[in-house]
Amino acid sequence: MQAVAQQSQTPTPADACASAISAIDPVALRRALGTFVTGVTVVTTRDEAGRARGMTANSFTSVSLDPPLLLVCIGKSAASYPVFQSTAHFAVNLLHEGQTEVSNLFASKSADKFTTLGHDVVHTGAPVLTDCLTWFDCTVHNRVDAGDHLILIGQIQAFGTSPAAPLGFCRGRYAQVKDPLPPGWLSSHDMIVGYLIDANGSLLLAQDGRGGWVLPSAPRRLANGRLPLTGGGELALVPHDTFLYSVFDTAESDPGYLMYRARLAQPLSQQELPPNFRFFPFDQLPYDDIASREIRSMVRRYVRETAGGHFGIYMDSHDGGRIAMVSDAQPWTQLSQV
Repeated sequence: MQAVAQQSQTPTPADACASAISAIDPVALRRALGTFVTGVTVVTTRDEAGRARGMTANSFTSVSLDPPLLLVCIGKSAASYPVFQSTAHFAVNLLHEGQTEVSNLFASKSADKFTTLGHDVVHTGAPVLTDCLTWFDCTVHNRVDAGDHLILIGQIQAFGTSPAAPLGFCRGRYAQVKDPLPPGWLSSHDMIVGYLIDANGSLLLAQDGRGGWVLPSAPRRLANGRLPLTGGGELALVPHDTFLYSVFDTAESDPGYLMYRARLAQPLSQQELPPNFRFFPFDQLPYDDIASREIRSMVRRYVRETAGGHFGIYMDSHDGGRIAMVSDAQPWTQLSQV
């Protein structure tokens, strides 16, 4: 009796090649791709009316450090896809292990996703979640059409992180990630550097993307005296006439703030600014449209001190802060001359 060879139950690469012409089962493919453990993000932006929009996504990765780029994939079936398709900026908020409900909320079709969720603006105007593992505030670097998704490549303008453990996702469900902090690891985030730019009794403000105004800012202190503007262009500041003015945290946002008062290197007309920037005379400043109480208070102090020509340096503290008055702001002296 002739023996019959049994077929292997495990398909070989040759078998796979032979059946390549057959259609791939999308359900089986989804399950296979889902075995890759990822984090969970909430991607946010604002629509043309300034309304906050957001969705859950786990197709996220870093792309480059120089320039600082990341990407996230936006499904074309998502309700907010048209907004992301045309936006100039967005934020990626990585969720921590206690935010499964936040993930579920932004994966739903709820119209009130931001009603009970703390969020703020940092650099671009995109909503940044005040409670999350890590956030990246980005301008759009490129868009790539890829099948049923849009690959949105962002250039990171500001970011922050925390020591919390990440929320994981694998095989279609949330997963715990054991994440002991390495020795010496600390919560790290760049402080936002803001500028009080005074031009002949007028202060430069930028639209925050939701009907309000903020001070121009940068993700770090400027090294070349040139402040990039969201929307294009940059401002040349006088390096030796830029002084520290205030250092503080806000209750509404993750990063702390370093505020400098600065002077333009050359006069600039309103027509030379991007449309989202505007000089306001001191007596016409829109205090009610500046969302942060701390920023409002600082701007009021700056206006008072400018009138008296006598400036102070504010340092935040647990009991209300300290102000050290500076009798006269002299130009900087080179260390080599001291």
